[in-house]
Amino acid sequence: MNKKPFLRVIAALVASVLIIYLLSLIKTGPSAAADFDCSSDTQAQRVAIDVSTGETGLEIARELFEKEVTASSEAFFRLAVSEPKAQLIAPGIHMIDVKICAQQALDQLLDNKRISGLIAVAEGAWTSEVKKLFVEAGYKSAEVKAAFANAVVPKPFTQLEGLLFPAQYSFAQETKAEVALKEMITRGLAEVVKAGFLSEPSKYSPQQLLTIASIIQAEGGDGDFTKVSRVIYNRLKIGMPLQMDSTVHFVMKSRGNIFLSTKSTMINSPYNTYRKYGLPPGPIGNPGSEAMKAALSPAAGDWLYFITVAPQDTRFTNSLEEFNSWKAIYKANLRAGKFEGK
Repeated sequence: MNKKPFLRVIAALVASVLIIYLLSLIKTGPSAAADFDCSSDTQAQRVAIDVSTGETGLEIARELFEKEVTASSEAFFRLAVSEPKAQLIAPGIHMIDVKICAQQALDQLLDNKRISGLIAVAEGAWTSEVKKLFVEAGYKSAEVKAAFANAVVPKPFTQLEGLLFPAQYSFAQETKAEVALKEMITRGLAEVVKAGFLSEPSKYSPQQLLTIASIIQAEGGDGDFTKVSRVIYNRLKIGMPLQMDSTVHFVMKSRGNIFLSTKSTMINSPYNTYRKYGLPPGPIGNPGSEAMKAALSPAAGDWLYFITVAPQDTRFTNSLEEFNSWKAIYKANLRAGKFEGK
């Protein structure tokens, strides 16, 4: 009798049993290990869980157990293995309640509000505002000032404005400001490359495309980005001044006031598109991905003017007469307080 086929069958059975056993360990999750009751109230006491870039679920699990967040490291580790969302845990200092179940620990680790020193860059934020976010996150003003002053701007760009991509950034404890800023610039450059600014054919340079994207971000609302983009290109094509309020607001560092006085439009600055023709010398903020896409893919249209006459009501036209009639509606709505809090 040939024993080899028989032995192969036995080996296959043993392997199958082992695989089933290992899978059962994962599927049974935290219930297979010591765990606190999820229905119990969370503790007022919190501890700092330091998650480093590239840290494994097992390493996080051990720290959670050592700091008495979970009843065992196995409970969290098995949950992390079976739960894809665990891969989304951001690096940084997480303030987590003690004596909670593994599921609650995971939920809290995924809650960005619990990250200490979080730097959340909003779409359209100015670089000057990002500097303040660094200070609010705990960095010393002198360190932040030095980091921004010495930052290396990747070619072909000539300035940092526009390259600090809007996102939530969290850095491990003791990360220096210059290192954190470098990581943000690297992310920003990657997003610009992804948008096609360095590869798609265009009569405008990557810096100019980023500038257009920043104006789109500042001027456009949801669903209007591609239309605003078309207005910009149409005006540039015929040599018409852009006359974008957002460029003056950038110079004045003024937010929250949608009304722009005639005096403000006379400010002497290369960024003032009421006085200067063509694009400003650089971006007027840090645009998001949708604004970047719109800069390369404007909607089809002959519009030269647009105005937001009321919240969620932006209108586009190629007629100056129609634009002026809408402007009267806008002024009436402004006096009526329809823009307050917007």
